[in-house]
This record gives sequence, C-alpha cells and structure tokens, in this order.
Amino acid sequence: MTIAVLAWGSLIWDRRDLAIASEFMQRGPILPVEFARISGDGRLTLVIDEAFGASCSTYYALSACSDLNAALENLWTREGSGTEVLPKNVRSHGRVGWIDSTNGTRSEKAMERHPQTVEAITVWMQANGYDAVIWTALGENFHEPDKAAEPFSEEAAIRYLASLKEQKLAAALRYIRFAPPDLQTPVRAAVNARWPEG
Repeated sequence: MTIAVLAWGSLIWDRRDLAIASEFMQRGPILPVEFARISGDGRLTLVIDEAFGASCSTYYALSACSDLNAALENLWTREGSGTEVLPKNVRSHGRVGWIDSTNGTRSEKAMERHPQTVEAITVWMQANGYDAVIWTALGENFHEPDKAAEPFSEEAAIRYLASLKEQKLAAALRYIRFAPPDLQTPVRAAVNARWPEG
C-alpha cells in the first residue's frame, strides 16, 4: 500500500520519529490552513480551517509504512506530547485524518471537522495514484475557555500573541516564521506587520 503523508506545519521542519521514505515535496493538495490552534506551549499552529483558512499549497511525502494502521499510529505519536498512550483504535481518535482508496473508507472525525478538505484530498489522492493519504486533523481550538476564550479572527490572534510573555511570544513567532514561505495566511501577514523580522 502506498501512503502519502500531508504536511503544512512543523512536520516539514521537525519530523522527529515520523517514518517517511522521501523528503517532503511541494505540490500537495491546496488546502485551507491558518494559525488557528493554540498548542500546549502557547504557540499558534497551522491547522485546516474551512471557515478562516487561506488556500495554500501543501507538502507531501511517501510514508515508510505500507500498512495504514502503522502509518496512522506513527503520525499520531509524532503529533502527541510523547507521554500519551496510543488509543486502541487510532482511526477513530481524531488527531489524524485518513482516506483509504482500497476500500473507500475515510476518517469520520475529519469529515466532521473539514468535509470539503477531505473531498479535495480524495481528488488529489486519486490524481496522484496513492492507495491512502494521512494528515494531522486537529481542529481550531482558539475559542476554548482554557485557550484564548474568544472566537477566532486575525485580530483575536494578534491580541492573543501580544498577551504572551516574552519567551512564549518568541517561540510562537519562531513557529510562524519556520512555516514554508509559500504558506501565506492573514495571521502570518498580520504577524509580519506587527513584529517584523529584524
């Protein structure tokens, strides 16, 4: 089974134990992404967001795994904190999205979070001859009470970043600047205007 791993954020420059058989390449599907998720350490991270995301060209690599469950478990582990226990059924957990063309199945959680994106990925998968595609399917969490506690917007993202202490702000800006240069979003433009690289 040939499995493509999609990426648009830190998977590209911080692979850790992600098992891939090729480097990440441009020409992944065009997907709506934005810096709309607050990570555990306070950074704004890129996620698929059909409401606020900018259409961006993503990246892909061939998974070193030929078994879909193994590939999903590998990506689930890479996207976690390192101390979490692997769920019994990684396919239904929701951290990772997937499409399996060999039997026509796909992640229900990804369909709930970003159905149009799943369709776009399906078209890309078929056009590029992969048996399956996997990706990080975490959703926007900006509005949650223990995060920014307000609806996401470009202005709210800048307010959130401005509220961070110096070290956390530096780490958040570093993440945004490490994203590939072709991933241009409204939040990235606003960050560059507010905190120009110097």
